[in-house]
Amino acid sequence: MSTTAITDITRISRDEARVLALAEFDKFAALAADLRPDEWTANTQCVGWDVRKTLHHVLGSADAQASPRVFLHQLRHGLPLNKVIDSHHWVDGLNELQIRERADLRDAEVIAQLEAVGARATKGRFGTPLPLRYTPVPFGEPIGWKPVNYLLEVGFTRDVWAHRIDVHTAIGRPMALEAAHDGRLVADIVAEWSQLHGQPFTLHLEGVAGGTFSQGTGGEHVEMDALDFIRTLCGRLPGVGVMRHQLPL
Repeated sequence: MSTTAITDITRISRDEARVLALAEFDKFAALAADLRPDEWTANTQCVGWDVRKTLHHVLGSADAQASPRVFLHQLRHGLPLNKVIDSHHWVDGLNELQIRERADLRDAEVIAQLEAVGARATKGRFGTPLPLRYTPVPFGEPIGWKPVNYLLEVGFTRDVWAHRIDVHTAIGRPMALEAAHDGRLVADIVAEWSQLHGQPFTLHLEGVAGGTFSQGTGGEHVEMDALDFIRTLCGRLPGVGVMRHQLPL
């Protein structure tokens, strides 16, 4: 397999981001529809969240992306929850509210709403007015301050995708991968991650979503499964050496 230099990775464009966002919502909804009843209660590696709560969060986040009114509601009532939960980031309160407000939904209702919300959420995100798209917000280390557009174009899609990985891990079923979708997300994440920490490395990621990437010379050589790489960056798996550098998704 050929090696791709980090500087040769083309970052995801706005038009491509929209296609990936809609496809990821569809893939997540299809996964939800395929879950067996017993799989909804399987614990994920997100502390305190089983599969059902993970789906509630993804649905709640999508509802906010689809509707400014819902987004403002979640800000108003979610931010205060950070004071009453074990919060590590300002979004924790919003996530908690999303889960609490959907706790009474039947599983079939969750599936139906996930199937319906993807197109509306994508339209809402990419219809955000231009001035607002460039309003800076704090994402925490190592990302720092970024314009809202970072969240709209890549952040939300990565979040849904990472939780799809979480659900598959929890239920012990392999995740169907596509180079054009999952591999594209992996490459974009590798590019951002490597630029943030700046260390030299050669990284060989196995599987359909993988590839071989390098930055600089004389660095560490790492071989691992592509999805394990993502799980390590998210903190789901421990990382050492260059892999100690996380990139929250």
